[in-house]
Amino acid sequence: MQKTFLIATHNEKKKNELLRILSPLGIDVKTDKELNITLTEAEETGETFYENALIKAQSGCNESGLPCVADDSGLMVDYLAGAPGVYSARFAGEHGDDEKNNEKLLKLLNNVPEDERTARFVSVVCLVFPNGDIISARGECEGKIGYEAVGTGGFGYDPLFMVDGKSFAEMSGEEKDKLSHRGKALKLLLEKLNDYMAIK
Repeated sequence: MQKTFLIATHNEKKKNELLRILSPLGIDVKTDKELNITLTEAEETGETFYENALIKAQSGCNESGLPCVADDSGLMVDYLAGAPGVYSARFAGEHGDDEKNNEKLLKLLNNVPEDERTARFVSVVCLVFPNGDIISARGECEGKIGYEAVGTGGFGYDPLFMVDGKSFAEMSGEEKDKLSHRGKALKLLLEKLNDYMAIK
């Protein structure tokens, strides 16, 4: 069983989060840079988190010949009918501009009362093997959108996403992993991976 997995992401903070969760489980997690290859930036044309995660994982697996894990995640705000959803990273128009995305979200929720600011982070993680096998898992974390950015940790919408009075950006990596959508998805993925490895 191949124990070296490629992570299909160029997001440094997301990479660190995936490494933190996967590495202690005996899986040697590598980025394309560490393997001296350059992955094509897969076009996220899917309409769901699963479709986009699968696109990225399949592309990385095809190009590297290694099992490849990729995640697609985003924020779903009830007041905005589930937006920004799969468009979370490019909500304000430019991909990965956290500050502008957060500004847009706060503007859209201006004067919206606390009980209507419910939201959830969603993560779908896909692991694709060179033989075509696919394992996937979904994780969610319920919370509310705050009225201003709080904290300096994390990335994306973390400074606005509140759980029990604390933003994700105020939490340590370990605290966040226990609660987060990505932490839950990866934990479930690993349970499925153990089952998969047991029958291989």
